[in-house]
Amino acid sequence: MRYGFVIDQRKCIGCHACTVACKEENQVPLGAFRTWVKYVEKGVFPHTRRYFSVLRCNHCDDAPCVTICPTVALYRRPDGVVDFDGARCIGCKSCMQGCPYDALYIDPNTNTAAKCNYCAHRLEVGLEPACVIVCPERAIIAGDLDSPSTEIARLVAREPVEVRKPEQGTRPKVYYVGAESSTLSPSLQAPAGSYMWGQRAAGEVDLVRLAASVQSHAHGEDGAQSRPVYDAPHAPRPWGGKVSAYLWTKSIAAGALMMAALDRIMSLTRGDALFDTAAAIVALVFLALTMGLLVLDLKRPDRFHYVLIKGHWRSWLVRGAWILMAYGLVALLWLVTSPAQHRGLVVPAFVLALAAAGYSAYLFGQAEGRDFWQSPLLLPHLIVAAMLAGAASLVLVGTVMGAAEVAVLSMAGFLAVAVLLHGALMLAELGGRHANTDVTRAARLLTRGAYRARFWGVAVVAGVLLSFLAIILLPGGMVIGALLALAGLWVYEDLWVKAGQSVPLS
Repeated sequence: MRYGFVIDQRKCIGCHACTVACKEENQVPLGAFRTWVKYVEKGVFPHTRRYFSVLRCNHCDDAPCVTICPTVALYRRPDGVVDFDGARCIGCKSCMQGCPYDALYIDPNTNTAAKCNYCAHRLEVGLEPACVIVCPERAIIAGDLDSPSTEIARLVAREPVEVRKPEQGTRPKVYYVGAESSTLSPSLQAPAGSYMWGQRAAGEVDLVRLAASVQSHAHGEDGAQSRPVYDAPHAPRPWGGKVSAYLWTKSIAAGALMMAALDRIMSLTRGDALFDTAAAIVALVFLALTMGLLVLDLKRPDRFHYVLIKGHWRSWLVRGAWILMAYGLVALLWLVTSPAQHRGLVVPAFVLALAAAGYSAYLFGQAEGRDFWQSPLLLPHLIVAAMLAGAASLVLVGTVMGAAEVAVLSMAGFLAVAVLLHGALMLAELGGRHANTDVTRAARLLTRGAYRARFWGVAVVAGVLLSFLAIILLPGGMVIGALLALAGLWVYEDLWVKAGQSVPLS
């Protein structure tokens, strides 16, 4: 049994009856929508036409929101409906990043995620979803796709149908009959700053401005076929500055002990307080900041412990939490034990530092709605960023505490190498050919669009070129180079998080 929907766009008149019924049946708060109607216009006056598209959760057979959810608040029922349990939700917003269809929102009354759940409470008593029974044109058909006797199964078998974003591999179960393809793909729609009956929200207008900055450099390659003239509001960027800061603080936390362990593995020095105690202190302080940022970014921080006691092991948010705790334990042991006892901690410290630095690549990889974050270079880049941040922080701390010159110089050498690798990986990620149009647009935001001044000026010129030159050419330039490298890394990671969320999903 697999319940799904067929939306017959040949019959839809854009009346919003489905939206109103859904909101009333499920008590959806003002400003939020579980199902909504989007108006798109195509053509050049006087030869124009308006198309309607009914958008909602696709109840995917391979739902990314279920995989990334850290507390099993989202789950797939035996009948194929993707349902949610608000009592388990911690408001991490990762499901919003995992969904390629923009179907989830944060309920302002409960601060938990919500979406269309196929009116499961009606389904269980033999009733159809509210949107189905109110549609005056019977443009919405619901039922079991696996039963050949149902109307929906016959429609899917008989009619040419489309689904949204089939390339994502989610196997969606909302099928469209007679749809204008550009209404289902935001990449085929020209950005619009306003609608027929009102202005868009400020956050959405900002994304339109960003899109326009990319189009001005695109030389007509974007291929827009229509323009939206009415749509429901959506959260512009679910993850904000706290997530960018988390990446930066985690790089320092992981990199500090990584460098200390690497010093012991390579026997670069004969022991110094910089590696014996200071590195562990830096790791623990920035690890605490990292955990604090993660908790503060939750809409329900009071439920953070659910990650541990109700965790979903397939989610890299859960795996990452356990990795950070294990890493923190090793860092604490490094701090309280003698240098002679560090030999038994070197390998665990180095391995867990790599894991703490790199697990975010898999977490962002589970955010399947954001194609820009799916780069195969993300894992090595995060490890290099940790190497850069750890070496830079130890150069600064070592200089302040008067550590042995050989210890500070060894970190400066690592920093110079890491800066070059970081620059090379940045350019490799953003240059060349990309997987699809969405990735290309996000990359252009950094290299040619509205973010280009901060990217080239701070992340590349200051954070890479000037930092490297200061380290190798200026007397005492290690401190300047370390500060520039950390500033450049902060700016790049902030822009990278923003760019990934600047391409519309619906």
